[in-house]
Amino acid sequence: MRDQDQDRTDVTARRGFFGRIAAASALGVFGIAATQTRAQPAASDGPDWPGVLKGRHKQVFDVYGINNGFPLGFTNNFLTPNESATAVMIFRHEGLPYALNSMIWAKYKVGETFKIIDPETKAPAVKNPWFEPKPGVLGNPNAALDKLAARGTIMGACGVALRGQSGRLAPNAGVTAEEALKEFTANLILPTVTVLPSGTWGVNRAQEAGCTYCAGGTTG
Repeated sequence: MRDQDQDRTDVTARRGFFGRIAAASALGVFGIAATQTRAQPAASDGPDWPGVLKGRHKQVFDVYGINNGFPLGFTNNFLTPNESATAVMIFRHEGLPYALNSMIWAKYKVGETFKIIDPETKAPAVKNPWFEPKPGVLGNPNAALDKLAARGTIMGACGVALRGQSGRLAPNAGVTAEEALKEFTANLILPTVTVLPSGTWGVNRAQEAGCTYCAGGTTG
């Protein structure tokens, strides 16, 4: 009888011990258990861009080169036959100048450096030829950047290209790379152009938001 009582006492003691261990783990008293069970904060994934896209049809235009204005024509040709459509344009790599206003083009000799000919003057561009152009300059006025923006096109500029190209053109204006970056960032064509962590990041986010992909640059 005494042995049976002793056995019951041992079992009760062991249960109490393991119960205290479980409680301590749940409260995070033991570092290992706490590390394994505590939810870790998610790493930052950048801005919530492009957000929820309206329209039945959605396409992202990856503008990694000027390509003689064709990326803007591609975007217009997508929007025109679709009454319910949203376009997303990402200006990256050598397509970044599309996102810059005419002051930057003039001060930093963008046209001369990138060998971009203004269709109006037939000389190296000293202004952005595709933003608010004079009537008759573009073959299709609806392909102007301001017209595309007015039709709801969402635009993003690659932050990596912004830093790289501003540093590249800084000597043209006699300023430091950091001064050029600040000026480029403050002089995008529209306040609605979002500076993205990178252009490829933007392509990914647009596709995750439901966009099909269209290459807007040139491989030539």
